[in-house]
Amino acid sequence: MVTMPMKVDFPGLLIEKLPSGQVRYRVRPRGNPKKRIRIFCAPGDDDFQRQYLVARAGDQPAPLKIASEYAVPRSIGWLVNIYFEHFEKRVKAGTSSAKTLKKKKNLLNRIISDPDRVMLIPQEKLIEMKDGMAATPAQADAFIEAVAVMYDWAMKRKFVRSNPARGIEKVYEKGEGATPWKAADVKQFFAKHKLGTKPHVAMSILLWTGCRIEDTTILGRANECVIDGVEALRWQPSKKGSSEVVIPMLPPLKEATRAPKVQGATYLLGRGGKPYASGDSASAMFKNWCVGAGLPHLSAHGVRKGLGELLAELGCSQYEIMAIHGHSEAKTSEVYTRRVERWKLALKAMERINMSHAWS
Repeated sequence: MVTMPMKVDFPGLLIEKLPSGQVRYRVRPRGNPKKRIRIFCAPGDDDFQRQYLVARAGDQPAPLKIASEYAVPRSIGWLVNIYFEHFEKRVKAGTSSAKTLKKKKNLLNRIISDPDRVMLIPQEKLIEMKDGMAATPAQADAFIEAVAVMYDWAMKRKFVRSNPARGIEKVYEKGEGATPWKAADVKQFFAKHKLGTKPHVAMSILLWTGCRIEDTTILGRANECVIDGVEALRWQPSKKGSSEVVIPMLPPLKEATRAPKVQGATYLLGRGGKPYASGDSASAMFKNWCVGAGLPHLSAHGVRKGLGELLAELGCSQYEIMAIHGHSEAKTSEVYTRRVERWKLALKAMERINMSHAWS
């Protein structure tokens, strides 16, 4: 037996609870209150407006299919798309990042150029694809790892019995990473990008907080606070697993963030006075500013790396550096500092930088 329909905010939309406990959505068309047309999603779903408006016009909407429903069952196109759909749900739930999903799609789209092929790719074919990326060895290794992680996921769900991507040797040997900035580099950057400009704001944030470039998309006046009479910044870094960072707001940073004529939700603003959409877009723009300053070999991450080396040179302890960088644990996993301890360590470390005038 179907219970009496319940009216909701959308005119003509009815919610009917079925004996099974499930919910059915139906719509009364305009001018025909006796007719009821079923729709296949609820308010808030991506396709709700389309289906609701079609039904209100008196027509039966077809349910919106997802990519995996169009794919040949048990094909590689089917597997990759249900994996993407699973990951999209994790992003919506906040358990995975949209940035990670974007990277996975960029890598895995390589294997669905012919989506109707069998879903278990022979290992020799994966090796052939990896060899075809010889000019970008780091990307080749990332591709194989992304495929391996997908097949691990598929094995747990009994879609496949083996993982052909496991056991393929890596070709890329990781180097030293980003080049750390030196004081002379900072002076050259500021000589080009004066106080009040966006590049000056960006560099000041990176210099005086030790944050990652993606955190410039969230840091602003809302993160300012006062602790023990000291002006400070408190924020949760964007990188998953990072500890909350609480550091003193040094005068050079305050001066730099107050100098621009246009102020907004974040210190660093993009076009239209809005925050940058992602860390990637902010990083790309920062790289352009480096090139413009005659420093094409440097990047945003190198500022953070240079700060870490500077702190070490000034005699800061491992845990003082952790307090500023937002690391959740030491490499030796010996100590996990509490919030109050992190504040004291950060205060001590930043005082050393301020007194040394190392970046000026």
